[in-house]
Parts: sequence; structure tokens; C-alpha cells
Amino acid sequence: MILALCLRRAVWHEPLRSALRSHRGYSEASACQTERLRLFEAFSKRPDQKGAEPGRELSIRLADGRTVKGVSGVTTPLQIAQDTRVKGAVVSRVSGALWELSRPLEADCELQLLGFDSTEGRQVVWRTGACVLAGVMETQFGAQVCREGVSDTGLYCDYRLDNSSVCLDEVERRCVEAAALKLPITTARLSAHQLRQLFQDNDMRLQCAEDELMLGDGVSVYRCGVCVGVCSGPLLPHTSFLRSFKMLQVSPVTLSSDPDVVGVQRILGVSFPGERERERWEHEQEEAKKRDHRRIGKEQELFFFNDVSPGSCFFLPKGAHIYNTLTDFIKSEYRRRGFSEVVTPTLYSTSLWQRSGHWEHYSENMFTVTCEPHTFALKPMNCPAHCVMYEQRVRSWRELPLRWADFGALHRNEHSGALGGLTRVRRFCQDDAHIFCTPEQLEEEMTACLDFVRSVYRVFGFTFHCLLSTRPAQFLGDSALWDNAEQQLEKSLQRFGEHWELNPGDGAFYGPKIDIQIRDAIGRQHQCATIQLDFQLPIRFNLEYVGVDGQMHRPVMVHRAVLGSLERMIAILAENFGGKWPFWLSPAQVMVLPVGDGSEQYGRDVVQRLKEVGFMADLDDDHGSTLNKKIRSAQLSQYNYIFVVGEKERQSGTVSVRTRGGKQLGQRSLEEVMTSLTELRESRSNQEHF
Repeated sequence: MILALCLRRAVWHEPLRSALRSHRGYSEASACQTERLRLFEAFSKRPDQKGAEPGRELSIRLADGRTVKGVSGVTTPLQIAQDTRVKGAVVSRVSGALWELSRPLEADCELQLLGFDSTEGRQVVWRTGACVLAGVMETQFGAQVCREGVSDTGLYCDYRLDNSSVCLDEVERRCVEAAALKLPITTARLSAHQLRQLFQDNDMRLQCAEDELMLGDGVSVYRCGVCVGVCSGPLLPHTSFLRSFKMLQVSPVTLSSDPDVVGVQRILGVSFPGERERERWEHEQEEAKKRDHRRIGKEQELFFFNDVSPGSCFFLPKGAHIYNTLTDFIKSEYRRRGFSEVVTPTLYSTSLWQRSGHWEHYSENMFTVTCEPHTFALKPMNCPAHCVMYEQRVRSWRELPLRWADFGALHRNEHSGALGGLTRVRRFCQDDAHIFCTPEQLEEEMTACLDFVRSVYRVFGFTFHCLLSTRPAQFLGDSALWDNAEQQLEKSLQRFGEHWELNPGDGAFYGPKIDIQIRDAIGRQHQCATIQLDFQLPIRFNLEYVGVDGQMHRPVMVHRAVLGSLERMIAILAENFGGKWPFWLSPAQVMVLPVGDGSEQYGRDVVQRLKEVGFMADLDDDHGSTLNKKIRSAQLSQYNYIFVVGEKERQSGTVSVRTRGGKQLGQRSLEEVMTSLTELRESRSNQEHF
């Protein structure tokens, strides 16, 4: 039937014939592609949602404060960018929501035009580049494309190409040629039934779209030239916005939708609006390569990975020092902020996960253990266990808020292709906490959580901004409850005083959330902290408290993490500091260098005294190296301070202090130095001099 469908001669509409004729230089449409284009055109003419009434005059406020006029259903962000001579815009925000440049405005709004230098702009450029790449692989290389998309670092295309390999330079050249044709890009929101009709000849494409199909509200599909595919966000108006491509590598990949499918390859790359952006990106990549946490971890003997436990990190003594220091830091903040630490099991019966709802949506990412007749799973998160603790007895309003923190080990069955150093692992630990409070306490608790985040990130020197993620299309619970919660979150953010943006529709299905994105030393953004409201777990576990009125009430549950995964935060910090750890966090704080045989024992005594008060100190007693060579070696090993001790220092009970940057701080008494180092550690200062 499928073969007959692909061979059937479709009756083309004139616009479709014209479009195909104009792109003959790019590719010829196969019979299957022709039928797919016909279906796409038919489906896209029946939009699920209608826009605002066309022809109405609009008032549009720009980011610089200017106000311009427009017409609903006609004026687009792209036209405004051209009229106001804003260069480099690739996507827009319309009253907080991401909006394609070619999509007509519908109502009075605030308009922000975003370029490639923004996270959102970069994602749009890469997502469109992925569409071009998918078209090239399908039409020019004859590949069966499974999916295309973007990650935090670039674009990708998964495909299967029997008995053939591809040359990255050739793929790159053909992508540039295809983009130069100025192929228009159109999108449509299709139902699951329409999607199955559209890709009935491509089972792998349908399987890869399964996650989106499960959402139930349709899937976004794009058309670029003669190719049709699935996309997950805004795209550029046409391909000539893309001037440069860089293909990085090809590697095998396992499809999460069907792990048994073999022969699937993933090509990774990046696309750019111009050569200037590409040059800047290449410079950033060189800098990032120098700071790669995997290289730093190996050179400084912090951690390693081994196939005996894939995706689980082995922390060596120096790495464990960083890990424990971060944990102690957060625990000290907990004591100041009214949190209590709890300890919960690692292994649970599947009945717990069925009760919480995780088994239905998350079981494929959980490690299971079977002990007949029962099945158990390693916990991927702590929240259900904390609900079990809450329900152990009747709670009173006088006890709330309850703030419970948990550093238990978590396990998630990440696919092998997704693992990458410390940034994506299977075993990890979070500075995880849950707050159970009354609805009246929620705003104050959110403000306190945000203050917690700010105080911690200031220690590391991170700048950050917040995203308020609101009700998604598929949500659980009462709309009025969501509205009230979102209003309280917005009030908390306004009171907080830091920069924040609206992120419509990106909340979790169980409640709205605030995500915090940090910016590191080389300008990269990372999402670590999150504060999420949850209305569903208290319902599923029937959590209640006795209120002032003597009646039973439902508490609000807040999921909260500041560092997030400790493993991932260590990777971010290693790259942010370039391996030059601040003293309070450093696994290599002091190197003692004895000069002359008579001073070696004194050097050992200095190291011992430093270790007794908790400093990370070592002794270089290599008799075959000169003093200058030892100093250079200690500096390359990123010891914060170098203590040179000779006969003069031994007799006077002093040390000669140098920094790793080469500055000499002079001869000082050991007592004075230890006092200064203690103050430096306790203050968590990033300065190097004392």
C-alpha cells in the first residue's frame, strides 16, 4: 500500500508546482516527497488556532522604549526589524513569548528582537541549520532521516545511509549551497493522526516523534524546499539567513524510541548567520577546549570514568575534596536558612513510583532490580521519598514550612550516546530540597529561595537571570490554582530585583517554575538552579495539615536546587575558573618546597600543621630538581600558594610565600600565614593575596 502511495501521481496545486520548479537546482522531489508535500499543504491550510482579527491597528513597544504602529495579521517582527534598521535579528519575543520573525503580530505587544548572540537566537539559527542539513542528507545523499534538532552546543541530524559514508567537508559545502537558494520555511501544527499520514513511509521518523505525540496536542512540522520534517521550536523565515556551516563529526547513535534499530548515524554541526559569527564561535571553542573539565580532571587527578561503571564518576582524593567542600558550603547555608537534612533509601518498590506517577512517564530512565516476586528501582529523584516522610503522621500548621534537604545518590539510565564527562552522568547527587508550606507562606518561601540562589552564585562570581516558566498546554490541576501560583511567583521575582523574563508554556505539567541561568567566565550560559511548585504530589500522596481553623488543608510542595547536580557544577566551575580554583575550594592549596637537606624535616612539620587544620598541603622533596623547577611545577599544578623553607625559615619559624601567579608575598611567620589562610577559607574569597 505504501509503495502504491509513493508511486501515485499527485495532482499539484499551482503554488506547489512553482515552488518545486524554483528549487530544481537544489533537489528533485521523489514520488514519496511529492505526496508528502501535497499532504503538508493540505494539512497546513486547516490551522488549529485562529489568530486575532486581521486589519486592526496595533501599538508595538520596542525594547529601546520606542512605540511603532502595525496591523494585526499583517505586520511581522521581520518587517519591524527592517523598518527600524535593526540588524542581525533572527527571532523575537512578543510580550515574553518566542515568536518567529515571519509570523504576523496579533495584538498590542512588547517586541524584543533577538540576534545570534542570544541563547534563543542561537537555537533558532541552529534549528534552521538542522532543517537544511536534513534536506541535504535526504535529497542529495539519499539518506533516510530519522530526526533533526539542536542541543546546547549545536545542531544534529540522525539518519541511516546503507553501505555509504559521508565526507564532512562535502556535506558542509552542500549545506551552504542549499541555504543560498533562499528556500522559504513554513511550519504547521499537525495532529498525531496527520503526522502518521505524513510520514507513513518513514517508520523511524514516526518512532522518534513518539515523545511529542504522547503530549496529545500535536507536533510542529516544517517544510524547507521539497523536504518536510519535525521541528521543536521557532525557525528562520528562509534559508538565506544562514551563510556558514561547520560540520563537526559523525558517530553511531542509539534511538531511544527503538534501541534495536542499527546503522543509525548522527552528524553534528553548527550553522551561522555570517563568517564573523563563525570566527567568534571558533575562538570560543578554542578557549573552551583549553578549559575542558575532562582535561582538567585528568591533569589535576580529580576524577576519572571506567567501563566497569559507565556514566558513574570515580572521584580521587582531590576531586572528593572539591565535592565535599561544595556540600559543606550548602550545608552551612542550610543551617542559616532553617533547612533540616534527611537521609532516605536508594532502592524503592515500584509501587512508590506508580503512586507518584513517575513509573508511567519515567520508568525507561530508571534502573530496576528484580527480587521475585517484587521489582524495585533506584531513585532518580528524592521527592516521592520526602512525601512518604511527610505522611508518617498528622501535621499541624504550626510545623510549616517544613524544609527538608537530601544529598542522597540518584541514578538515571541515560543513553550511552548522551553521556559526556561530568555534565551528563548516570549516578549523581543534587543539593536537593523540598519545602512543604501553606499557600499563604508560598510567596515568602519563594523569595527566600531566590535569595539563597543569589548568595551562593555571588560566591562563585556568576551573573545570572531568571525565567518564569508558566502553565504548559498539557497541565494537571485547576486553572485558578495555577493562575494564583504564577502571580505569587511573579511577585517574588519583582521583589527579588534581579533581571527576569517570562518563559510562557514551559512549566512542568505539575506546576510553574523559576529557572535560573548563570553565565560563566567565557560567556556560556548554564541552567543549574531551579525552583518548582508542585500541586500534584501532595494530591497523589494525600498530604494534609491541620489548619488554624481545625480543618484539613493541602500543603504546597516546592522542589528546589541551587547547585543542581554536584557533578555538573564541578564541571562548570572547573571550566569557569580554567582549573585555577579559588583557595577555599582548591584541592591544591599549598606546596611546601624545602631548600637544603637540613630544612626537609621543617618542611614536613609545616605540611603536617597545615593538614591538621584542614588545608590541602603537599611537600616536594625531589632532590633531583632545582628550586626554580619545583616552583614552576607547583604553579603549573595550580597550587594557590608556594611556601619556600630553608635554614633561615627553619630557625625563625617562618615561610617565604609566593602565589601561583608569581607574586612574592615575602617571609612571614607560620602562625600569621595560617591565620590569614583560615580567614581566606572561611570568607570564601576569590582573592589571591593576603
